[in-house]
Amino acid sequence: MSTLRFHAVKASLKRRPKKIKEEKRRSEVFGQNVFNETAMRQYLTKTALTGILEAVQKGTKINRLIADHISTGMKEWAISKGATHYTHWFQPLTGATAEKHDAFFETIGDGLAIEKFGGDQLVQQEPDASSFPNGGIRNTFEARGYTAWDPTSPAFIYGTTLCIPTVFVSYTGEALDNKTPLLRALQVVDSAAVAVCKYFDKNVKKVNASLGWEQEYFLIDNDLAASRPDIVLTGRTLLGHSPAKGQQLDDHYFGTIPNRAMAYMRDLENECMLLGIPVKTRHNEVAPNQFELAPIYEEANLAVDHNSLLMDIMQKIAKRHNFTVMMHEKPFAGVNGSGKHNNWSLSTNTGVNLLSPGTTPMSNLQFLTFFINTIKAVQIHEELLRAAIASASNDHRLGANEAPPAIISVFIGQQLTKVLNELETVTKGKLSPKEKTDLKLNVVGKIPEVILDNTDRNRTSPFAFTGNKFEFRAVGSTANCANPMTVLNTIVANQLIEFKKEVDALIDEKAMKKDDAIFNVLREYIKTSKAILFEGNGYSDEWEKEAKKRGLSNNKTTPEALKIKIAPSSIELFDKLGVMNKVESEARYEIEMEEYILHIQIESRVLGDIARNHVVPTAVRYQNILIENVTGLKSIFGDKFKDLAKEQLSLIEQISQHIEAINSLVTKMTDVRKTLNKKTEIEVKATGYCNKVKPLFEDIRYHCDKLELMIDDELWPLTKYRELLFTK
Repeated sequence: MSTLRFHAVKASLKRRPKKIKEEKRRSEVFGQNVFNETAMRQYLTKTALTGILEAVQKGTKINRLIADHISTGMKEWAISKGATHYTHWFQPLTGATAEKHDAFFETIGDGLAIEKFGGDQLVQQEPDASSFPNGGIRNTFEARGYTAWDPTSPAFIYGTTLCIPTVFVSYTGEALDNKTPLLRALQVVDSAAVAVCKYFDKNVKKVNASLGWEQEYFLIDNDLAASRPDIVLTGRTLLGHSPAKGQQLDDHYFGTIPNRAMAYMRDLENECMLLGIPVKTRHNEVAPNQFELAPIYEEANLAVDHNSLLMDIMQKIAKRHNFTVMMHEKPFAGVNGSGKHNNWSLSTNTGVNLLSPGTTPMSNLQFLTFFINTIKAVQIHEELLRAAIASASNDHRLGANEAPPAIISVFIGQQLTKVLNELETVTKGKLSPKEKTDLKLNVVGKIPEVILDNTDRNRTSPFAFTGNKFEFRAVGSTANCANPMTVLNTIVANQLIEFKKEVDALIDEKAMKKDDAIFNVLREYIKTSKAILFEGNGYSDEWEKEAKKRGLSNNKTTPEALKIKIAPSSIELFDKLGVMNKVESEARYEIEMEEYILHIQIESRVLGDIARNHVVPTAVRYQNILIENVTGLKSIFGDKFKDLAKEQLSLIEQISQHIEAINSLVTKMTDVRKTLNKKTEIEVKATGYCNKVKPLFEDIRYHCDKLELMIDDELWPLTKYRELLFTK
């Protein structure tokens, strides 16, 4: 009973929930550590306030003089909150956030010092660009890169540091982060959507994309997690036999939140309130020790920043509660993995959700326009959406019982399908007054009633309409939301631009009235986008066959899925809209393929180490105990020992077979890896790791998990699934 595993279990059982104080209402503390408009009005001059608000609302540039005024006010506010340092907080292409802290402290000679923070420090810093993934944009010896302030996402204080959200670009101007392409995509969809909105409301001047993410995660006791090398190094369990009881009783989902988890959640939510992250919902998820939290929806750029910040502080606050947060998409075999549903919509400066029907036929026609154009965009670019959520970790989740398949489809429900079918029968060309009246009253006018009585949701759908938004359900829990949001907003923007061209052409060339032209174009989109609509079971073999007939992609692995990123059509799309140029698109492909290789490589090395240095020695030790037992029986009973030791002899033989298989497979895996590491073509290398190295994981696991069932529980070194999942 002296193994690390039992020490960890013993320690975890002694944990008690920490007491959390909440002295004020959340509405009172919300945003206290954020340099929001309330703080700015207190600390900025009128000129500085006007400058930053115009930058946020209209996208105007802030000149250096105004930047100096803003930085002075920001510094005074931060120091009043106890801040001693500042940092440009950015999101490089590593999947994490990055920061380099500098003190406000400056010496001025004669043993004197002041706190200093000027406009230059606010607007721009120079971190080392060569140490971050760049996909060949920069040589290793070319270190210079720049972070530049993003005024649309407010600065905040975490601990004693003023954090300033920024973009991150190379010396030559290419984006080296997730935020820059997102900001460009949001500008493009704003411009395209405003142009289409003018058909319905001339007062619309701005359209914002909104995002509501739903973060799923597991909470595992720190000591239990630390006792597993695979969790420490890869974020998931590479071995482990399923416990007798898993999630099959459905007794965890929406159940009473365990006390320790509740204390953690309250502590986390308190921190979120101070940082202006509007978390609202918390609950148990389907798997044991799995949970979810979700915020009120926000403007997409801010929502992405908040989710990135949240993932960081979740880990930090977990340490206070002796927890490890596991965000891997599939940390445990046989139980639900974790996703991060991205709920997306578009809303105008006039307060209208463009994906929500209104009270008049005109507002409902506007809804239909944006609804059908989004479906059309997904139909054309379904492979790009699949690529946007591709990763080594999400490959484990997609297609499992709790996640959508790798085939991208759109679910809209039976009633809305019926509406589109009726619109498809609209007469081509100009509509008669009777046809137009009938259409507006009996089809378009009844859309709000249809949505109120919508069909049940389809959890197997990767992209589902849920009443007033689209839910991109295939996004993985570790993902930075910027990637899928960049792709989604770009393809919708492109589609809206094409839509306006077609409508304007009918108005100008065919002398059609506006409504007639809109109905005609929408009718054609409905006809040509039917292939992407699917209401059935996304897990079925029949759907795979049907999807293939429809011409939909089924890219089940990351190396397959990422190829579309460097297709000429994809590069042209992002380049012509100014979201990413050819160099930036190709760099991201290189980075994500390299990241895939490294993830599988690390998992392979860890698995080989655990199998040979933990599992096999334990199996040999237990086998020796059995051999001693058999030898003892033989010395007592002579030739009769074979009958008496039948089970022991069988176990000894089975253990030898499993040990031999493990050693053989680990050797094979190592040899394949060495061969692939000599390859220079990244696609060949990634495909090899996917198709030749990764499949060996399950074979090795099979034999290790069989040994777990055979070997004395007290000897087994790895913390078991029942302990990881059911220790509260």
